[in-house]
Amino acid sequence: MEEIIEGYVDHIIYRNQDNGYTVACLVVDGEELTCVGTFQFLNEGENIRAKGHYTEHPSYGQQFSVYSYEAVIPQDSLAMERYLGSGAIKGVGAALAARIVKKFGEDTLRIIDEEPERLAEIKGISERKAREIAEQVEEKSDMRKAMMFLQQYGISQNLGAKIYQQYKQDMYRILKENPYKMAEDISGVGFKIADEIAARIGIHTDSDYRIRSGLLYILLQSTVEGHVYLPQKILLQRAEGLLGVKAQYMEKHIADLSIDRKIVLKEIETQAGKERIVYASQYYQTELHTAQMLHELNLKDTADDRVIQDKIRRIQKSENIELDEMQQKAVAEAVKNGLLIVTGGPGTGKTTTINAIIRYFEMEGLDIALAAPTGRAAKRMTEATGYDAKTIHRLLELSGMPEESSGGIYFERNAQNPLEADVIIIDEMSMVDIFLMHALLSAIVSGTRLILVGDVNQLPSVGPGSVLKDIISSGKFSVVELVKIFRQASQSDIVVNAHKINQGIPVSLDNKSMDFFFLKRYDANVIISVLITLIQKKLPKFVDAEPYDIQVLTPMRKGLLGVERLNVILQQYLNPPEKEKKEKEYRNGLFREGDKVMQIKNNYQIEWEVRGLYGIPVEKGVGVFNGDTGILREINAFAETVTVEFEERKFVEYSFKQLDELELAYAITIHKAQGSEYPAVVIPLLGGPKMLMNRNLLYTAVTRARKCVTLVGDENTFYEMENNRMEQNRYTTLDLRIKESY
Repeated sequence: MEEIIEGYVDHIIYRNQDNGYTVACLVVDGEELTCVGTFQFLNEGENIRAKGHYTEHPSYGQQFSVYSYEAVIPQDSLAMERYLGSGAIKGVGAALAARIVKKFGEDTLRIIDEEPERLAEIKGISERKAREIAEQVEEKSDMRKAMMFLQQYGISQNLGAKIYQQYKQDMYRILKENPYKMAEDISGVGFKIADEIAARIGIHTDSDYRIRSGLLYILLQSTVEGHVYLPQKILLQRAEGLLGVKAQYMEKHIADLSIDRKIVLKEIETQAGKERIVYASQYYQTELHTAQMLHELNLKDTADDRVIQDKIRRIQKSENIELDEMQQKAVAEAVKNGLLIVTGGPGTGKTTTINAIIRYFEMEGLDIALAAPTGRAAKRMTEATGYDAKTIHRLLELSGMPEESSGGIYFERNAQNPLEADVIIIDEMSMVDIFLMHALLSAIVSGTRLILVGDVNQLPSVGPGSVLKDIISSGKFSVVELVKIFRQASQSDIVVNAHKINQGIPVSLDNKSMDFFFLKRYDANVIISVLITLIQKKLPKFVDAEPYDIQVLTPMRKGLLGVERLNVILQQYLNPPEKEKKEKEYRNGLFREGDKVMQIKNNYQIEWEVRGLYGIPVEKGVGVFNGDTGILREINAFAETVTVEFEERKFVEYSFKQLDELELAYAITIHKAQGSEYPAVVIPLLGGPKMLMNRNLLYTAVTRARKCVTLVGDENTFYEMENNRMEQNRYTTLDLRIKESY
């Protein structure tokens, strides 16, 4: 039953600064009462009126659970003294508050509001301090009024605080005229939230502000699909669906956005003729600048071919390796070109080639830097070369300091503070999106050699762009494709079958292999039962690994064999509930200590620490990235935090509010597995959307395994995927921008 109580805040027992969750002691009619709820601006000494209901806590007894509250202006001298002396007003303590109220009595708040200069009549208050006290009281009053105004429109206190801090008194005008401005100015407010607020305020659906904001929103959302631009025809179709406004009424707004430089309009040649395309300005400029920087790096060296070949022979002799013709060509091209792309599938000797290139430049006395997009890929690169490799983010020295122009990401290494290396080698280039490529190139000075290594047949980057593919298709740079499968690799059916899949050659599923198996099952629940048996009993001994190291890779998020359902089931078997394991329910799921989890969005500000012996921090930094996996080590219900240990003993603390950045990772999508390698992978296959279930996806899944691939499901789905060359088309034009720069 809902009740209303009124009292003053005697003291605050606990407050979570991130989400405003507060436990406070409220004095109601002379009796102390514990209140719990979300109080964004609650201060000790304040009078409040709260709605809620009484509950009985098993440990702490009776509490009042608050749904909503409002501040109440102090009515008597005692309440005013309590409020002013509570610490809510900076520079006013209990003694000074008592003197103010003694002097002005129940007229205190009116004096502060209307005649603040009179506060200087009190000993210890200068005219300047009098003004500061008045400003603070006014600010707090304004904030309360603002929160009450925002609550009329269903705006949460958290979001309300952000809106008020951004706009102050301009808030009222902006919300009534153009609430869509919030989508541009405030982190966490997208078009849809702004649109909901606008609807409550009464903004018309055909408002100019709404249409312009909606068009920009669609362009920015399309980057989730990997696009850098959209054809105008598709942009207008999507806008009609989102906004409920006819396309002909929106063309004027596209022209206006172009005049305001919010978007860039271009025409390109297609098979159907000329087509108008639309970029958000930031994405166009990023592609354009990336193309220009690639061009500037592409310097030619006049080194003597005979000298190069002589040094390659010496490397082969000293390293006891034999390079084939294309590998030797790759080393020579690395010497002769400022920019080189080396591409090839599994087992074609990319690592051997990288090692030979490193040895060549070591002989020349050059400084070499190695990097890859993910921690796992960088670790593999280090193990394969014996050379320290970093993630690209660490190479560029990611800082926690936000930068608006790049979506909250800032690198210490940039055009003003470039990398100090003569040669930079980047592996797993298919994972690098247009923004990370732009940041990398910005930190490389002309004259530095850049070598990009990757498999162009892998899935493209999670972020926007098709960087590796576009650089190759531009035809302006030296590209060496390694195609020969070496003898040792040719003994692995994982490697052989991956190449067959890529070439559309039927793969034998007779299970005569030692590392590639297909278990035919046709019922989703039977498939899941097989997955559990494989992970718990069969594969750990077979590949000499822990069950947690064996990864389930599935094509989809939804459905009977999608990530969401599989994770709930696998959690029950691989990390069952135990008395000593704490749990945290979140949205429709559950986290448990010991869970395998994955970061699902880039967080450039979150802090991590590497812990050494006895848990002592030995290194600190910032940034956890989409696809990073770890183990949930601790759930702290009192502090409302969870602690996750990622690879290389990196510990990260998340507030409960940040749990939307994590999800269970017993099963992950094949897309999320890019750049990672596991001792064994298990892949359930039982149909799915044709656009998704393609050769590209199957090839990427199979090549994630180091020792064993086991597919479980319908062999017809396997063959359909192998024969399906349809890939989701990405709208990118880096290749065109490169051609324009020549």
